[in-house]
Amino acid sequence: MRRKTLKIILGILAILLVIIAYYAYHVYNNIMGSEDLSGNQGNIPENIKEIPPIDNGIADWPNWRGTHYNGKNDTKGIKSDWSKGLTKLWEVNYLCQGQSTASWASPVIQGNRLIVPGRDESNDLVFCINSASGELIWKGSYKAESGISHGPGARATPSIDQNKVYTYGRSGDLVCWQLLDGKMLWHKNVKDVGGAEPDWGLSSTPLVLNDKVIVQGGGKALVVAYNKENGDIIWKSLEGASGYSAAVPINIDNTQMLLVYHAVALSCLNPKDGTEIWRVPWETEYGVNASTPAFENNIVFHTSGYGKGGQALKITKDKYQVMWTNTTFAAQHSDPIIIDGYIYGYSGESSKFKGDFKCIELVSGKEMWTSKEPGMGTSVFVDGYIICFDIKGNLHLIKPNPKEFKQVAFINAAMPEVTNPAWTSPSIANGKLYLRYMQKLICYNLMP
Repeated sequence: MRRKTLKIILGILAILLVIIAYYAYHVYNNIMGSEDLSGNQGNIPENIKEIPPIDNGIADWPNWRGTHYNGKNDTKGIKSDWSKGLTKLWEVNYLCQGQSTASWASPVIQGNRLIVPGRDESNDLVFCINSASGELIWKGSYKAESGISHGPGARATPSIDQNKVYTYGRSGDLVCWQLLDGKMLWHKNVKDVGGAEPDWGLSSTPLVLNDKVIVQGGGKALVVAYNKENGDIIWKSLEGASGYSAAVPINIDNTQMLLVYHAVALSCLNPKDGTEIWRVPWETEYGVNASTPAFENNIVFHTSGYGKGGQALKITKDKYQVMWTNTTFAAQHSDPIIIDGYIYGYSGESSKFKGDFKCIELVSGKEMWTSKEPGMGTSVFVDGYIICFDIKGNLHLIKPNPKEFKQVAFINAAMPEVTNPAWTSPSIANGKLYLRYMQKLICYNLMP
């Protein structure tokens, strides 16, 4: 009898160990693993035979969060009736080559040029695509050893500056390319000047500001400013772990300043020499400060996930004052948008498929409303509307109103065959909407 009871107990323990091991594997894979690509994967096509001249659009999106660094595009007259869907202008499916080569960077657009990073088994890739037709103009690459946590490809969105474009790989490779034909002009790595890659890769989009291109490098080179023409170091500032957020330029009383959201704080720097003006301590689990700080009327709002919450700061040229801090709005890596004195955006953890879309009063932190209807995802603003791209690949058109949530239109599976979270933020330029999911990039027409 005792032997039989012992066998039962050992059997139960064995089953529990299998369940625990299975759960632990999936938790580890969710945090440190690489998402496999889903859907069709095409071969990289040949470049077009004749390289078109560079031009400019009336509502370009040349860098992360658009021309104004706030998630807003200047396109006017978009179509708000989506009952018959949006017209797909073109689609490509070759940005990532291989099963564990995920890349998450958003595309940037200047006129007829669209730049988007990709990845193969050994190399970081950069594609220049005709923004109107989807034809490949040029392709660049360089060998880059990379970690696998959430894929080896770039997280950082490129930046276009006139006739050049700057890309930043997850392993710290900062590269300047000629926008016309893809010629590599210079190539640096932040690790060569003391940089250190965080667990999920270096992610700050390169910020082109005056004569500099600025990135977070971590380690002994937390923030680095390179000469945008030749890649020489202009200054290094601060030490410590890198965050996953883009640096944001702001202007206070005709004084240019720089917001840098790193692993343990939000710092304000003088972009001329990297001097830290002030610092707001803001530690989160895993050192993940990943959303882009939002700025309006001398007020900065910053937020992080894992239950940390958000905070509004009233700032001057040399100091800050905390207006409020709460846990009402806690965005893991979805970027808030300020519209007419109200914060709109996703709060929650997209890695757990959990979150709400919220409206918060900027000056007080008061929650005006919350909705689960748009799922969890990312958002941009255009022509009086918020476009949300949820992590399942659906599109939502929302009319911002602090009194009530109002979804105007919806498109199911605008990005088909999504099996992992669709984390990449949409880009809007010159009446077109660009959606990226790993190897796939789709261009929709937003105009009637």
